[in-house]
Amino acid sequence: MRRHAFAPHAGPGTRVLILGSLPGEASLAAGEYYAHPRNLFWHLVGSVIGRDLADLPYPERLAALEAAGIGVWDTIASARRAGSLDAAIRDEEAAPLPDLVARLPQLRAVAFNGRKASAIGRRQLGGTGFTLLDLPSSSPAYAAIPLADKQRLWARLADFLA
Repeated sequence: MRRHAFAPHAGPGTRVLILGSLPGEASLAAGEYYAHPRNLFWHLVGSVIGRDLADLPYPERLAALEAAGIGVWDTIASARRAGSLDAAIRDEEAAPLPDLVARLPQLRAVAFNGRKASAIGRRQLGGTGFTLLDLPSSSPAYAAIPLADKQRLWARLADFLA
């Protein structure tokens, strides 16, 4: 079955754009970015901006990201995938990342949430001049790095929000 990404959540005040690969099954079912209850995205990005986002209703989470200057989207517009693992992605169509970043006048950095997002995103954005950051995946399937280490690595995003 072909899966499709959500629309980007980014606007003119976006200073940091965080790109995942493609929403997983829980996110697609909920119609929300990072909806799986064990995905650490909302904890990690919340620690960057100094707010507890995980317990907020989804619209308030998005509003907090926008107020902080953070946008989210995915590097894959659509792909075939059974389940939620990036390793199962087949026949991907890349999202038009250059078109989006061209519309973000305050953008300073693009961060990739995981290896798959980085591999696809760097191919498109490598020559744009933006700072490109690889982050350890927030996915519950990627538990090789302890939460404290992930938080330390994600904290680098704050440098681009000031």
